[in-house]
Amino acid sequence: MNVRRRICGLAVLLSLLAAVGGAQDKKREAQLRTVRGVVADKSDSPLSGSVVFLKNVRTNSVRSSYTDDNGNYRFSGLDPNADYELHAEKEGAKSPTRTVSSFDSRKDIVLNLKIEKKKS
Repeated sequence: MNVRRRICGLAVLLSLLAAVGGAQDKKREAQLRTVRGVVADKSDSPLSGSVVFLKNVRTNSVRSSYTDDNGNYRFSGLDPNADYELHAEKEGAKSPTRTVSSFDSRKDIVLNLKIEKKKS
């Protein structure tokens, strides 16, 4: 009987630990950030097929993404405790670099990028 009670107690403890772990995972997911926006030229026309680079300043890791037909880009699952640098490039032209600070508490950050085409 004593062994059965210990097994039941252990099962309850394990299920509680699993519930707490699952809650912490959901809390962590809720804290992750998204950066999104539109890449456009100087006349505000969307630039499809631009490459957007996102650099984690702490780890120096870089992610990249192409803009869609409407010039939209999106990076999700970003660490809220890291700073990021972001810029876009197309056909040799580059946007100014923008930053996302770890002190910015927004979960959904919109940063539009503007590329001025190189003069021939």
